[in-house]
Amino acid sequence: MRRYKDLVFYVVSIGGFSLLIYLLIIQGANLEFAKKVKIDHAEISGSAWDHFIDSLKHNFSYPLATLLLQIITIILVARCFGYLCRKIGQPSVIGEIIAGIVLGPSLLGAYFPDFSAILFPASSLGNLGLMSQIGLILFMFVVGMELDLGILRNKAHEAVVVSHASIIFPFTLGVALAYFIYQDTAPEGINFISYALFIGISMSITAFPVLARIVQERGLSKTKLGAMAITCAAADDITAWCILAAVIAIVKAGSLASALYTILLSVAYVVLMLKFVRPFLKRIGDLYSTKESLSKPIVGIFFITLLLSSWSTEVIGIHALFGAFMAGVIMPANINFRNIFIEKVEDLALVLLLPLFFVFTGLRTQIGLLNEPGLWGLCAIFIAVAVIGKFAGSAIAARFVGQSWKGSLTIGALMNTRGLMELVALNIGYDLGVLSPEVFAMLVLMALITTFMTGPSLAFINHFFKEQKEESFPTLQVDKYNILIAFGSPLTGRLLVRLANSLTRKTKDTVSVTALHLSLANELNQFNAFEYEKESFAPIQLESKELGQPVVSLFKPSDNIDDDIIETANRGEFDLLLVGIGKSVFEGTLLGRILGLTSTVVNPEKLYETFKTKGSLLSFGVFDERTKHILKHAKIPTGILIDKQLREIKEVVVPIFSLSDSFLLIYIQKLIQNGGVKIYIMDLAGVIRQNVEFKEAVRAIDVVASHHISVVDERTMNKAFLSQKDLLLVSLDSWKKAVETRSVWLAETPSVLILKP
Repeated sequence: MRRYKDLVFYVVSIGGFSLLIYLLIIQGANLEFAKKVKIDHAEISGSAWDHFIDSLKHNFSYPLATLLLQIITIILVARCFGYLCRKIGQPSVIGEIIAGIVLGPSLLGAYFPDFSAILFPASSLGNLGLMSQIGLILFMFVVGMELDLGILRNKAHEAVVVSHASIIFPFTLGVALAYFIYQDTAPEGINFISYALFIGISMSITAFPVLARIVQERGLSKTKLGAMAITCAAADDITAWCILAAVIAIVKAGSLASALYTILLSVAYVVLMLKFVRPFLKRIGDLYSTKESLSKPIVGIFFITLLLSSWSTEVIGIHALFGAFMAGVIMPANINFRNIFIEKVEDLALVLLLPLFFVFTGLRTQIGLLNEPGLWGLCAIFIAVAVIGKFAGSAIAARFVGQSWKGSLTIGALMNTRGLMELVALNIGYDLGVLSPEVFAMLVLMALITTFMTGPSLAFINHFFKEQKEESFPTLQVDKYNILIAFGSPLTGRLLVRLANSLTRKTKDTVSVTALHLSLANELNQFNAFEYEKESFAPIQLESKELGQPVVSLFKPSDNIDDDIIETANRGEFDLLLVGIGKSVFEGTLLGRILGLTSTVVNPEKLYETFKTKGSLLSFGVFDERTKHILKHAKIPTGILIDKQLREIKEVVVPIFSLSDSFLLIYIQKLIQNGGVKIYIMDLAGVIRQNVEFKEAVRAIDVVASHHISVVDERTMNKAFLSQKDLLLVSLDSWKKAVETRSVWLAETPSVLILKP
């Protein structure tokens, strides 16, 4: 009865108020006529469709709509080019810089001017520029936090010698170059000292964030050489930004004497930040160093500090970015605190806002202005001076303080990396009018090329000094059965350790298990790398302890996870690779259910039809692209685990489709011998009945381990039977055949281990 009363109330209230709204609208229309509003005849006579199109055009050109479309385009293009660069072993920042140039007048504006005018109208560049500056402020804040001043104190002597040599040498060459090109290339009204100082600083900058990620990608972060390179880059960063702040002050003031007041005010600002603000923030950081205690009001204090610091340096006259950098440097040194705060800021800055800066720089870069051989020759001179100055200055200084020739040249190649930090300095020079559009384009190309050449330079140095090359693969004993576990999720890694233990439990003395976890280098920073590694392997070590199965941990930052897994497996003398299957991004969604994109087979009929019509999506039926790539290129036996809440391995089903599946007997023996597992072999095609050797091999196993192996036919393969089992062990070829023949038991499988010999 209550439900009917609720229904009556709902209908009466909704209906009554709807009727009242309708009557008010009708009466309101009469008020329009009463007011005698003058309406243009063309608007009255125009069709509703014309009005809709006009409204759509107006909405499309609205500043907010334009900005949102620009952001969407920029992020998509930047991510695509970043992905392509990572594929060829280059930092993603290279791709993002190229994306900016592609979307700018050098390519899009030159060949598709109408489209460029719609996407990047001149009136919208101001908004885009302000957004990019906000992104830079957040990014410089992160760069400041990533600097570990402790390592500077511990290795101050060597770091200062190398970093300052890597600044003064190219700076001097840059000033000398400015002396010869000033009259031909300096903009009107710019005095020599301003121009020379900016050319000098452009030659001297090292991109600390890019260098740190290259060191991580190359597996050098835990070596003395890597630590030395990062320390030098950190010292270089601090020194270069102090010099840049002084240069900006001189340029804005117009002379050294006038700039003295700005520099003195800047020194007072730095003292205030270090002596008063930093201790205050340290106390807050010590009290609130966990995610639970770091509440929004506390976060607000640090963001206000960032904004006030940026505003102060902008007002003083040394640019807001220096204030953001300084705010990051004085953040509490507590690693947990910095890690939490970097995670809060980094995604927004790097993924959303920073690509806007690259494209904004690209929109200013007009490579078409370099339309004469002389200008391209000057561009080559800029590149040569930058490379010689930075590379030689760093390498010679590193050799002087005791580094080997290989280490010295490696430091030189790393310090020659410029990337984003160079673009920041160039944009400041362009905004101040010190750099002409032609020189700006040349220096952008210089930044791109010097960053691009870092990877090939390191490869060449390693090849030339190949006898000194450090082997990045674990040392394995050839007389042991070596298993490599490659995992993404720590829980998957724990499960794979359990599976490896089932194969080797009683032969631990002759078995080695290595757990490999790779993480994209551009998603790590020096503060969270160690903590991330520890958290990733914690479940692995816990499972290892519970099972009494020693596990060697191997963590590496990677630029290409798939290829690094394959290389480690193929070159590491392993006997078996175990991988947990990746899931489709569509899994669990309506689209996933329509396409059949799931980690396990839900509907074999639908999967078969989808496999035929959308083979490019499913290829093997259930594997994602990473798994297919690993299966195709791994040269050792590989097992792919599809987990359906696997807890223990006591009963295993093994379907046999062909004689080639006989290699599975090796793993059947291991499971029985080491785990006491009960095996049920499904002779689906009568292979065992028809092949005497296969039948005898199964019987031999049964003689050794009585009642642990039995052969059953396909009629037994039903839901009730499979639901009681823990694991389905199947060869890759048989799994594909099961999908192709639409085997009805596919929908009922427990967890599945697919093996490729």
